[in-house]
Amino acid sequence: MKKHDVAVVGEIFIDHVFTGFGRWPNPGEEVFAPQYMRDVGGGAAITACALAKLDRSVSLVGIIGSEDANWIVNRLNAFGVSDDGIVQNDGSTGVTVSVSIGEERSFFSHAGVNRALQGMLGSDAVLKVLSQARHVHFALPLEYELALALLPALRKSGCTTSLDVGFHPDWLGRSENLEICRTVDYFFPNEREAALICGGEGMDYLSFAQERGLVHPVLKRGQAGAAMIANGVKYESPSLPVSVIDTTGAGDVFDAGFIDAQLDALSPEICLRRACVCGALSTRAPGALSAIPDRIELERVSELNHGA
Repeated sequence: MKKHDVAVVGEIFIDHVFTGFGRWPNPGEEVFAPQYMRDVGGGAAITACALAKLDRSVSLVGIIGSEDANWIVNRLNAFGVSDDGIVQNDGSTGVTVSVSIGEERSFFSHAGVNRALQGMLGSDAVLKVLSQARHVHFALPLEYELALALLPALRKSGCTTSLDVGFHPDWLGRSENLEICRTVDYFFPNEREAALICGGEGMDYLSFAQERGLVHPVLKRGQAGAAMIANGVKYESPSLPVSVIDTTGAGDVFDAGFIDAQLDALSPEICLRRACVCGALSTRAPGALSAIPDRIELERVSELNHGA
């Protein structure tokens, strides 16, 4: 028996989210945000909270600064996320400033103690924590040697795995990292990231990924929905129409919806469908965590819009 449904691994940040701007400021200009909030952020924390809100047992693995530890842990625990994989450090927690205008957003970040995360992941103690989950999701650009040691060990322990590296052009453009993408069960790039992987926006990423041996290539397409290939068959799902307030973290909540459906061994079509619903619903309020759906809302909206 596994202790958790999912272990989510990655960088943890304190997010300062500014939304509602009418335009981007020119250099040297000051504009004022109609809405502001502070919350726990980073792709790993967002995906973990979204999975926990879907009633999954979730452990978050990462590093935070001791000064902010109580607030961060309490916030995560409020969603039902276990902090048994979180290490406290005397340094500063990572910080991100997120600025959104409708579908467009920019981030300004300081890594803080997250710089020590990759070194921590090579320890036997972390492997033990991760092996206690049915599925392990990595929300960071895994280093090559670490990944090719850690991922086979997790598979041997009976874990399925997924990866979302975010927008890291150096990692995405490095051909050797395709081996990491082949080793995980699910890889979740968006269109901009996929273009860097296959060498150009005109390329068909799904065909490129299939030809290079990715097991279940998935492509997040924002308002256009998502697509994937499974067992040689292409599946697509539209997005859910919503009034968008803030897109921060939508891709990470998409990941949570997909993983949740995958844990129930649902079809590729329904995995995509549920993921698109989760991602879209998360954009209805400022910040990444304010509007993520619970199980009841997800199932109700999915049935109303898609009949599944």
